[in-house]
Amino acid sequence: MNIKIENLLKLALVNKASDVHLSGTILPKFRINGELVSVGNFELPEKNEMATMILSILNQEQRDKFVVEKDLDFSVTVGEARFRANIFYSNGSPAMVLRVIPFEIPDMETLSLPPVLNTFLKLKQGFILVTGPTGQGKSTTVASILNEINKNVGGHIVTVEDPIEYVIKPLKSLITQRELGTDAKSFDRALRSVLRQDPNVVFVGEMRDLETIQLALTVAETGHLVFSTLHTNSAAQTIDRIVDVFPENSKAQIRTQLSTVLTAVVSQRLLPSVDGGRVPAMEVLVANNAVKNIIREGKTFMIDNIIQTGGDLGMFSMEMYLANLIKQGKVLEEVAMSYTLKPVELQNYLRSVRLKNG
Repeated sequence: MNIKIENLLKLALVNKASDVHLSGTILPKFRINGELVSVGNFELPEKNEMATMILSILNQEQRDKFVVEKDLDFSVTVGEARFRANIFYSNGSPAMVLRVIPFEIPDMETLSLPPVLNTFLKLKQGFILVTGPTGQGKSTTVASILNEINKNVGGHIVTVEDPIEYVIKPLKSLITQRELGTDAKSFDRALRSVLRQDPNVVFVGEMRDLETIQLALTVAETGHLVFSTLHTNSAAQTIDRIVDVFPENSKAQIRTQLSTVLTAVVSQRLLPSVDGGRVPAMEVLVANNAVKNIIREGKTFMIDNIIQTGGDLGMFSMEMYLANLIKQGKVLEEVAMSYTLKPVELQNYLRSVRLKNG
């Protein structure tokens, strides 16, 4: 690896950046607390030097694959830190984004995850989805839950990732982590073999296509606890996204299958907090009988109403959670308003909170 790149990645760690952006002859940028900032004390590379620096991270096998496929996911280790990397072409030149993966997996309390997520730790089977846009902490939330299971429950945890992000050190559980390209050819092939590996818990890094979704559902249906992630904005949208992947003549069957195995959907965002850093804002849907019926009948427009009335089961909407963060003084109102998809609903919750407080 080029020494400039190595020093840059070390500088990202010192500055507590979440991402590093490298492109052409533009100064590298860090994402810190959700904002992109230029790296001030980094010398602008000579023409074509940045391309050489970026390519120096790849081994020969990765270079050959990148030339053919034009983009590539992989992981990089610098000292005790790991980075999830995506390399691609932009205007004919190599570019790269690296996501910082802390060496230590933060615990659920440190992440300020809601108590309802602790109920997932004791489950023997089910299907739990953690959703949200890119860079909103989905992988960290799942890794924290998996590591908590690892600390307290004896069993076999199998992950299929592209690439492996958090490395889980075996404690009470046996850990098998498979990376696409290195340990497995594809998500669907890895999932076809996972049932022969005697798993208790399975993490599917991302459900990208019909076959991966179908196989993940099947693994959950056969009595295992399955976690996965999706790039969706809400619980209702998550259900629709899964069903819509399938052809029309299969949708009824998938709704039935999903309703049978689904345990919960957790949607999350990371918001700039008042005291610096970022704080999670979440929505949680717990699949009770009413939710399962709604999924089977294709009436996902009713899910938001179920969430609003499901507080006794640990359910809450994103707007409820945002209103609570504002009330606790953790997030500014204008910041929360910029993240919500339902500003009127958030204002109504805030009005209700203020009336209760006199």
